[in-house]
Amino acid sequence: MQEDSPVQNENTPDTAPTEQPQHPRRRNRLIVLGAAALIALGLGGVVVATTGTDHPAPAAVSLDAQSRNEAASRADRSARETSTPVTPSVSPTPSPSATSASPAPTQTAAAKAKPKPKKTTKPTPAWVDPMPGAAVTSCYGQRWGTLHAGIDLALPSGTPIRAAAAGTVTQAGDAADGYGNSVFVDHGTGYLTHYAHQSRIAVTVGQKVKAGQIIGYEGATGDATGPHLHFEVHQGMWNQIDPAPFMRAHGVDLGC
Repeated sequence: MQEDSPVQNENTPDTAPTEQPQHPRRRNRLIVLGAAALIALGLGGVVVATTGTDHPAPAAVSLDAQSRNEAASRADRSARETSTPVTPSVSPTPSPSATSASPAPTQTAAAKAKPKPKKTTKPTPAWVDPMPGAAVTSCYGQRWGTLHAGIDLALPSGTPIRAAAAGTVTQAGDAADGYGNSVFVDHGTGYLTHYAHQSRIAVTVGQKVKAGQIIGYEGATGDATGPHLHFEVHQGMWNQIDPAPFMRAHGVDLGC
């Protein structure tokens, strides 16, 4: 049994209400007012207006375009300001009390730059005392019936003995006639000096020595009653003269 379906007469008018199309200018005005309202409320985003199929949708509009433009403008100004040279600030002038409290840097630098005086040493005299500070125990002259041909100078055993002047060692070793260990120095002027009774000799034959150079050490070798230096001056080998006036003439007082 077939169910009867109502048959609609195609000539019968459609009684359903039809939507009246809106006026195009009014529709566009509503879209603009809606976008303006969203901007006024501070809402970000994109407003997309939908229209009928017969009109394309408007392009997306960034509501923060103005903020980005302002930020870009500020960044551009910042870049230009950093490239501008900065004028250095002028330091305040110090007060007179501060100036007097501490010296100016230029004065300090000048004081440091001032050269210090060089230390100078006195030149060694041409002739010196062969044993400075020694006590004289015997001078040149007759003693016990014989000529004592030199000056005896006494200090503790082992005291250094020094060359009275520059010259060349001609003898170094045990000498005859009770002199014990002796050194002879030829000064190249026809004069020699003789240093007897040494405990130890510090030079060799042919060695060049300077005035004041150590040539040996005091002792009591040979015929000696105690440690001392027997010092002689020879005008030619074994031609002894009084050492006292000779040494005074050369600026050395031996105490005789």
